[in-house]
Amino acid sequence: MKKKQCPIEQASKTEALAELFALAAVGLIEVYFGDESGFWQNPVIARAWQFAGEEIRLLPEKGERLAVFGLLNLDCEGKFWTSEKSIKTEFVIECLEEWLADKNEKPRVLVLDNARIHRSKKMQAKLAEWEERGFYIFNLPPYSPHLNIIEILWRKMKYEWLKPEDYLSFESLTTAIKEILSKLGTEYKINFKDRSFIK
Repeated sequence: MKKKQCPIEQASKTEALAELFALAAVGLIEVYFGDESGFWQNPVIARAWQFAGEEIRLLPEKGERLAVFGLLNLDCEGKFWTSEKSIKTEFVIECLEEWLADKNEKPRVLVLDNARIHRSKKMQAKLAEWEERGFYIFNLPPYSPHLNIIEILWRKMKYEWLKPEDYLSFESLTTAIKEILSKLGTEYKINFKDRSFIK
């Protein structure tokens, strides 16, 4: 992925992101990171072991899928929406409108990757209206998941926080995901304060 990155754009966007953090640190703006992720009933297995010469095969059975769209800030506070359908631009816009309906005096900046649904004509058509309301989209350069802190959340959930028994049924998986997201910042914590993810 690093080979596909533009070094100049990476440096420019990383510097701009650091400036946004500085403004947020003194309370002038709020910065959130947005993204989507999908969860299937078959568990994510990061590593396994077997005897020498033994072959292990796992047959994927994806089954039902829970899609999550989320917003997360550096204090590990977030807002999340779930859907059993694929997330499209319309769903993202609805979620953002619901989020923006909560009155807020500070300007909000949402950091998004370059997914097609984030760059669609429908999203572009909302930008001017949102900016008048003090809401701005900051687009990351292509191939930059390391600059989006919410990617760390998805990884933690899939590889650490979800337990094997959570995958016994789609209902138990859905319940576990919603519980983790509701307890984020209290029982489930990630420290973003060192900003090491932008280096």
